[in-house]
Amino acid sequence: MKIYHHPKITQVALETVMHALADPCRVAIVRTLLNQPELACNELPVDVAKATLSHHMDVLRESGLIETHVVGAKCLSSVRQADVEKQFPGVLALVAKA
Repeated sequence: MKIYHHPKITQVALETVMHALADPCRVAIVRTLLNQPELACNELPVDVAKATLSHHMDVLRESGLIETHVVGAKCLSSVRQADVEKQFPGVLALVAKA
C-alpha cells in the first residue's frame, strides 16, 4: 500500500502554494477537485502523460493543497479546503473563479 506525505499546513509557505498554482494544469486539477471531491488520478480531466500527472499531484500534495488516501486499489485525492482556507484565506475562492 502506498503511503503519501502531507505536510502540516502551518509549515507551508505562501510561495509554495503560489508556485503550485502557477501551472494551468494544476489549477485545473484543484478546480476539478473543488467540484468533485475524492477523485482518482485517472478520473481527472487533464490531457497529460501519466508521469506528468504524477508530478503535478506530487507538487499539489507537497504544497498542502491536496491530500491523497488509499481506498482499496484506488488512491483518491481531495482539496484540503478547511486547512488551506484557515492558513491562506481566499486562495481557493480565487482558484474556483479562475
